[in-house]
Amino acid sequence: MGARYISVWFPHLRTDWFALGDPTFHNRPFVLRTTDHGRMVISATNIHAERKGIHKGLVLADARAIVTDLEAIDDIPDISVRILTELAQWCVRFTPVAAVDPDDGLLLEVSGCAHLWGGEQCYMHAIESRLNARGYGVRLGMADTPIVAWAVARFETETLRVETHQLRNILMTLPPEALRIETDAIQRLHKLGLHRIAQFINMPRNVLRRRFGRTLLDQLDKALGDQVDVIVPVVLPSQYIERLPCLEPVATRAGIEFALEELLVALCGKLQREQKGLRQAVFKGYRVDGVTIETKIGTHRPTHHVAHVRKLFENKISQLEPGLGIELFELEAKDIEDNPVEQERIWEKSSGLDDERLNELVDRLLDRGGIEVSRFVAAEHYWPERSFKKSVDVSESPAISWRTDVLRPSHLLSPPELIDVTAPIPDYPPMLFVYEGKIHRVVKADGPERIEQEWWLQQGQHRDYYILEDENGVRYWIFRLGHYHDSNYKWFIHGFFA
Repeated sequence: MGARYISVWFPHLRTDWFALGDPTFHNRPFVLRTTDHGRMVISATNIHAERKGIHKGLVLADARAIVTDLEAIDDIPDISVRILTELAQWCVRFTPVAAVDPDDGLLLEVSGCAHLWGGEQCYMHAIESRLNARGYGVRLGMADTPIVAWAVARFETETLRVETHQLRNILMTLPPEALRIETDAIQRLHKLGLHRIAQFINMPRNVLRRRFGRTLLDQLDKALGDQVDVIVPVVLPSQYIERLPCLEPVATRAGIEFALEELLVALCGKLQREQKGLRQAVFKGYRVDGVTIETKIGTHRPTHHVAHVRKLFENKISQLEPGLGIELFELEAKDIEDNPVEQERIWEKSSGLDDERLNELVDRLLDRGGIEVSRFVAAEHYWPERSFKKSVDVSESPAISWRTDVLRPSHLLSPPELIDVTAPIPDYPPMLFVYEGKIHRVVKADGPERIEQEWWLQQGQHRDYYILEDENGVRYWIFRLGHYHDSNYKWFIHGFFA
């Protein structure tokens, strides 16, 4: 099935928007006014003024001679783009690809969306009725190309859905203006009596190019689908997004949980087939009052495990306020990483730090907030303070392994703490030391182990480390900074052994 497009035309876009601020305008003629060469002219009309013969470009004084009680409001420059952008963002509840179509329309790429609403006719009716409910009069056109969809929305008398096999036949009944070509080319076509596309569509292309320019041929090719017509959506669509429209607005927790489960099964299934996993997911609800509610979760490692992601969302569903009801649910995987099949074998047996159950536990702890989960891995440094680093990924593979050829304490002080030491002769272990106001007598000692500064990182004195055990059986890691005969040497306690 090829692409399908819906063009949404707002015949009275700006006046409808102004009427939303003052509902009394809905039932009486009014226009927007602007200054043009010193005269006040009409820049937009509402439907009631239009029915009385008032049109855009008419001088305001002349219009009031026709409709004596005509209300006029100052127009706002460039307001159309702002209104259309907001409406395009709102329309993402119908399709992830919604674009502004200046100056009075939207263009929706709706391939694969209509079946969620019960078919194309029901889909178009839903869009039209929802926009009407928001206060905008619209007419829609659906076709295989943006140009034909745009044309039937504006040149047919009612909302029209063009079947694929009808594309060329419908196009031939339309005027040259339907191709969205330059005004000069349109005027030349009409002067030659070519009032319908059917009258020139089969002419030799070199003749059309010579008389009317290359643009006419390009627009014809785009209309017939022989050339790609690119649209730019207001929100770039995600490759990993699932949507679930509701036949009736959902306002209960049970309904929200059911929608989440359906979306999770679809999204995680797609990720699993492509050997991907999500690191962040956003669950959105589009309410009938136009408000969008959302909640998000993050994971420690890429995953496509439905039960795990559901558990992360479980505590956050209560934060969603459905209001009068949610008409569309959306689940998007925002951050995607590779998650090959090999990683799923962890379900068959325990895999230590690679065990998925451990990572899911970390996700749940982090999701509760205020909890930091991390581990330390070996780093490529000799200097004790730099010989390890903190990792928030419990399964990270370090560049090197921990040293096993020398003893290292399980707890390091940061920074090392200054202590008073009594030692008999140079390079001998201390006999006693004072730490936190208490005297510790040394009964066993080992050392020294000299550790030099890493000169390529910083300059300074070396350290001579000793492992000491006091009379209570507690073992310490202390060092002397500098040579014993230096006048400024000092002793520090750096760690404790388990």
